Amino acid sequence: MREIKIFSPATVANISCGFDILGLCLDTIGDEMVVREVAEKGIKITHIIGQDLPFETENNVAGVAALALLANIETTVGFEIEIYKNIKPGSGIGSSAASAAGAVFAINELLGKPFSTMELISFAMQGEKLASGSAHADNVSPALLGGFTLVRSYEPLEVLKIDAPTELYVTIIHPQIEIKTSASRAVLKNQVPLKKMVKQMGNFGGLISGLYTSNYDLISRSLHDEIIEPNRSVLIPEFNQVKMSVSNAGALGAGISGSGPSIFALCRGKNIATKVGGIMSEIYDKTDIEYEIHVSKINPEGIRIIK
Repeated sequence: MREIKIFSPATVANISCGFDILGLCLDTIGDEMVVREVAEKGIKITHIIGQDLPFETENNVAGVAALALLANIETTVGFEIEIYKNIKPGSGIGSSAASAAGAVFAINELLGKPFSTMELISFAMQGEKLASGSAHADNVSPALLGGFTLVRSYEPLEVLKIDAPTELYVTIIHPQIEIKTSASRAVLKNQVPLKKMVKQMGNFGGLISGLYTSNYDLISRSLHDEIIEPNRSVLIPEFNQVKMSVSNAGALGAGISGSGPSIFALCRGKNIATKVGGIMSEIYDKTDIEYEIHVSKINPEGIRIIK
């Protein structure tokens, strides 16, 4: 029996000014998955530990992504998937992406890597479509590629990897409330004023330039969202207080992680990132909302094989 065990990392999408385009890969939180080759064709979900998720292949994001892969190759075998879920669904740090990307990565490895990373991203996007109604790539791309990723085009799909500046850390607070991606998308407006779009384009270009040149001041000035955050932030308790407080404490900037409710802050160095985590805790300790804090470097490789 051939099998593989992997670590499939959590991710942060959008990164303020890059809605559905930008993402980054975390290093200290993620799911573990075991995928094994079996004689019976098809995909079967055999174990899910940590969260209450569907076992039916067609209703599980890992199963749907895996089926998308198998639809593009002739095989004489099938695969069983075990999911050890450490990323809570609806957390805003890429829970569905970790499952979908992990499944296609592992199966591709067992098959001898017949598919490119870009093809794996497209398969994993089908799992995201099941989860949110939209086949977006801003979480599955950094999970598979590592670092920062930029979705230059969806049709045809083209994703670019950007290596993270060496001192860059991410601090995340995950309030233990759930915001469905589909619900978070429902509050967005279909039309954007030209003036706001011009500002957003400037911030987006500045952030990309700052990442390539390790210009932390430019990164800080560019971490602003003119379009999405004003609508979504009302769904997240204490968001404005967290954002203001961590920026005053030295964070480069803060924003909504994916569709929320998690809030991320980019920081220069571990000391500032840890300090920012403490400030986030102080704010939420005054509420009755449970939370988790994560401090992480940028994961440069994405999904990794455990054994």
